[in-house]
Amino acid sequence: MTVFAVREVEERDWVRLRALRLEMLADTPIAYLETLETAEAHPVSHWQRSARGRPGSVKLVAEREDGRWLGTMTGIIAEGVPTLVAVYVAPDVRGAAAGVTDALLAAIERWAAQHGDQLRLEVNELNGRAIEAYRRRGFVLTGRTTPYPLDPPSLELEMVKQVR
Repeated sequence: MTVFAVREVEERDWVRLRALRLEMLADTPIAYLETLETAEAHPVSHWQRSARGRPGSVKLVAEREDGRWLGTMTGIIAEGVPTLVAVYVAPDVRGAAAGVTDALLAAIERWAAQHGDQLRLEVNELNGRAIEAYRRRGFVLTGRTTPYPLDPPSLELEMVKQVR
């Protein structure tokens, strides 16, 4: 098992947040609503603002003792519902054995339970690995879909999980 701690991202983390975001976009571009090229062009002020977060939201990171960031998840309130966005776990620590996904998700679920009964997310229909990971962790498809803005022929599938 990988030894790490889950903590909130702070403004001073903006350089590491940027590096992780670029890693995320390079690894699984279909999972996010921006391109790697767009993210690379953002000014420093964007990354500082992103690290600060928005009121009512939470941005978490799984961090190893040596400072390496292993993954991240963000919770926002969208349309009045706690929503999971910006999910990433580094390839070498994916899977139940490492515990990174489960630890980050447990923390997001605790946050979500303070704001509602369900945790909602959208996942691209072409990202089967993520869909299965969410199903294994109790999320169910609602049947609601939206077009994926960066690849209109594909869809974002809504999934929800009861958190209280």
